[in-house]
Amino acid sequence: MSRSTPQPSGRRLEDSIAWAVRNADGVVAIAVALTVGLLDITNKNFDDNIVTGSVLLVLAALVYGSLTERRRRMADIRAATAATGRAIEDLAMVRTLAGPEVGLAHEQARRSTGRWVFKGGTGTYLRAVTLPQCALEAQRQRRALSMKIDIVNPGDDRVCEAYARFRRTFGHEGGAGTAGWTTERTRKESYATVLAAGWYRQRLDTLEIDVHLNSVAPALRFDLSDTCLIITQDDPRRVSLYVERDRPLYDYYVTELHQSREQAVKLDLRDATPLSEEPTVDEVRRFLDRLGLPLPTSFTDRDVGDIIDKALHAEDPYRR
Repeated sequence: MSRSTPQPSGRRLEDSIAWAVRNADGVVAIAVALTVGLLDITNKNFDDNIVTGSVLLVLAALVYGSLTERRRRMADIRAATAATGRAIEDLAMVRTLAGPEVGLAHEQARRSTGRWVFKGGTGTYLRAVTLPQCALEAQRQRRALSMKIDIVNPGDDRVCEAYARFRRTFGHEGGAGTAGWTTERTRKESYATVLAAGWYRQRLDTLEIDVHLNSVAPALRFDLSDTCLIITQDDPRRVSLYVERDRPLYDYYVTELHQSREQAVKLDLRDATPLSEEPTVDEVRRFLDRLGLPLPTSFTDRDVGDIIDKALHAEDPYRR
């Protein structure tokens, strides 16, 4: 049978001293009581006043120990209360939005932000509302604006088909154009967002805008500004989520969205060919060719015209 290794005497001494320090009140009380008790027994002439004083001293030490223990418990209670408060606060860091609240939250987020990050499918609402309104506010307030856009890659047939299938499957009945979501439409919508980004960049010197093309079809849309993160779905009947800045979840998604862009194809809009106020079909073809994102050979001039219209004259898909 194996024996446990005996504890070194030095370690035992350290543990004993540490225990005595933690329980100093009790040690003092016991020492005084034992000393006075032994002296009272062995010395017949021991003064009764000393005995009485020692009793009071022992009681004082015990009271001190009781107060110290109570103080420790109160500190533990305060720590537990603070932890509970933080937990409740974390649970409340996300609130839900429904109906008109979603549009109002976007409007408030656009007013003074210098940054906008979008990740979603094809960016229809982004083209119709977010991009022009953010550019207008930046121009009016004469401030810089940084935008990062992450959408499905229009040159990737697989992801365009997957996104169109998702919209057809989970779109709400009666939704505008839900049944019309095809692979071709998805391509056009994404091409239109690329075109809109380049068009606005050429007209606002303080606008820094990057477009990233993803090969994964998203189920949610993320709009992140300087003040909040808004998470929405394609079905406006479902609740949306709102996260304020300085909340852990906001910071988590800043990192998550950055990682998503890092794995996507980034377009360089700096050397893009010029676009007129109303771009022509030939201008758009040259613009996309220069970006390394040529249109399919099956796209006719009419298809390119649809892309131009979607890029610069998109309607708010949620306006009633």
